[in-house]
Amino acid sequence: MDWITHEEDVWFEFRGNSPHQLVPGRFYKGTVDGYADFGVFVDLASNVTGLLHRSELDKRLESLTWEPGDEVFVQVKNVRDNGNIDLGWSIRQDDNEFRGARIHDPDGDKDNQPVESDDSEETGPIKTRPVSGNRRNVAAASESQTESTNNEAQAVETEEVEPEAEPEPEETAAADESRAPTANDVVGGLEQETEEAEAEPEPETEAESEPDEATELPERVSLGVIGDHVGDRVTVEGTITSARQTGGPTVFELRDETGVVDCAAFVEAGVRAYPEVDVDDNVRIVGEVERRRGELQIETEDLTVLEGEEADTVEQRLADALSDEARPDAIAPLADHEPVAAVGASLLDAAEAIRRAVLESRPIVVRHTATADGYVAGAAIERAVLPLIREEHPRDDAEYHYFTRRPLDEAVYGMDAATNDVTRMLEDRDRHDEKLPLVLFLGAGSTIESLDGLGLLGVYGAERVVVDAAPADDEIAAEADVLVNPAHEGADARDLSVGALAATLAAAINAEVRDDVSHLPAVTYWENCPPQYLDLAAEHGFEADRVNELREAVALEAYYQSYQDKRELIADLLFDADEGLAGHVSEQFRIKLEDEVETANANLQARDVEGITAVVLDSDAFSHRFDFPPTALLVDELHRRNRDGERFVTVAFGTDELYLRATADLDFRALVESAAEKAPAAGLGAAGIREGRIEFLTGAREEALSAVLEAAAEQF
Repeated sequence: MDWITHEEDVWFEFRGNSPHQLVPGRFYKGTVDGYADFGVFVDLASNVTGLLHRSELDKRLESLTWEPGDEVFVQVKNVRDNGNIDLGWSIRQDDNEFRGARIHDPDGDKDNQPVESDDSEETGPIKTRPVSGNRRNVAAASESQTESTNNEAQAVETEEVEPEAEPEPEETAAADESRAPTANDVVGGLEQETEEAEAEPEPETEAESEPDEATELPERVSLGVIGDHVGDRVTVEGTITSARQTGGPTVFELRDETGVVDCAAFVEAGVRAYPEVDVDDNVRIVGEVERRRGELQIETEDLTVLEGEEADTVEQRLADALSDEARPDAIAPLADHEPVAAVGASLLDAAEAIRRAVLESRPIVVRHTATADGYVAGAAIERAVLPLIREEHPRDDAEYHYFTRRPLDEAVYGMDAATNDVTRMLEDRDRHDEKLPLVLFLGAGSTIESLDGLGLLGVYGAERVVVDAAPADDEIAAEADVLVNPAHEGADARDLSVGALAATLAAAINAEVRDDVSHLPAVTYWENCPPQYLDLAAEHGFEADRVNELREAVALEAYYQSYQDKRELIADLLFDADEGLAGHVSEQFRIKLEDEVETANANLQARDVEGITAVVLDSDAFSHRFDFPPTALLVDELHRRNRDGERFVTVAFGTDELYLRATADLDFRALVESAAEKAPAAGLGAAGIREGRIEFLTGAREEALSAVLEAAAEQF
């Protein structure tokens, strides 16, 4: 009889010579080769080495006690086309913690054979399951067979057998009926019964139709107390939130009104079990609760898709529980600040939407600007959401799977970014049965320039939550599912940052991180920080100098690889008690900024235009365009240092764009429209309302600059 091994329960000894001979999903024994800043290199063979990236670890890299040459267990996550191997962390670091071991010898004859132990200790038993048949019945048959064999052997040893004459055929038949069965008879009888059953099933008698212990439906338990039933057969009901195929079983993630658990269903290695079951199906699962690799899992014996009233009952239980659990009781602002208080109701709506997404196993994608304010805002939400994801999902990598930050170069959510998001979410839906995400915009996506991008998300049904301190356009209020915006509520939010608003939202999402995020609002202000936020930061151990260091450090790191979330680095800067990291990075910020400002100040041109004073920097000629600081940050700093009086404008203009800062509140769209009328051939257009960025045609630089300055003067 063939037996199938659960490959997730087995470690493999690799005897190949090429990375492409590895099988993703398998656990392999390897040898530590060495450390790097970004992870650990592990040798799987003499010339096959993979990288265990630090993001795959369940602890900090410096906490590892491995030495070069140590034997470790890792999982092959992916083998790239160039031969690079991505490894995953295994919490099992002893071969006795696995249920078996196998040889992976792609070119030899021992592939999938057990690894022979070098000592007297045997490797733990490999978990197996017959291709067909009930496990309990097979075990019972084996017990019967063993007992019959032992009885027969005992009879042979104790009884004296008298020689007899050869019986006639009729006598032989009669004797066969009366003698005790042997082990061969048991096996033969089982085979014969199987053949007869397949040929012509016997009519079911009343006694046979009665359910036995193995087929009775066990008690239904809620997933919240599943840990109390390890080793028990149970019935659970809920909704399938994801289905993933491993090299062994199919793993269904099941959610009910109290929790989430993985349910492993096995038919054949790598073959999808219950292919008719889809994400969002309401199901009943019968199986045995096990603890594997420290995590609870149900070994599925039967999975039934519910319909009608049964399905409605499960769905209603889950909906009621989600509503009760997702919405916070109230908003408690981090500090007394009028524009934050004005959006209390919409903050509750946003917090409920985010918490519900976690409970419904929907991914959350955060889009924020690649600025200090944007990164701090994103980190605040991340700090609140990740613990909720870890609590809801048993997978070690769940926080990376269900939460993503994707910084934007500017505050406009254009079609390029939207197309990228839609492509990813549709691939994840089709390939991994993943639900469509909730997309959260922080300080971005609130102007009509983002309308097309938001609309594309809406076509596919992705939920959109927009949070911005600057005034949002009315069209966005109609398009977004939730809008948090003080101006939309009639409040003056000129002294409110996105980071301060997001930190309050984070505390509403998860009250346990309130102290963690209380210093973040102060970090987001380059100047004129409301005193209540400075006092709040000081109460939590972040004095003014430390706050400045954090802001500068985040601003520098936000610039480099601005499209990356830099999750661990940003978290270390903002939440790690070690001040050395922030101090080191902020020093680099000041050195680079001072060098650039010194050069720029020496090359500023002053202009008087209709009663206003303007200083203009040719950023192409007198700044390093492709190094820190970016032009937007540079013009901010120049404006802070050089402004003089209430009628002052700072401009940095390059080949085909300019950045404008003014001491007055300007209607930027009206300014661009007026300038376009003054220089119709310059192709002037508002490229970024939030950044004060205007685009124009390269051949009309001077005409564009003059028209913009004149239009600005009209609004003072």
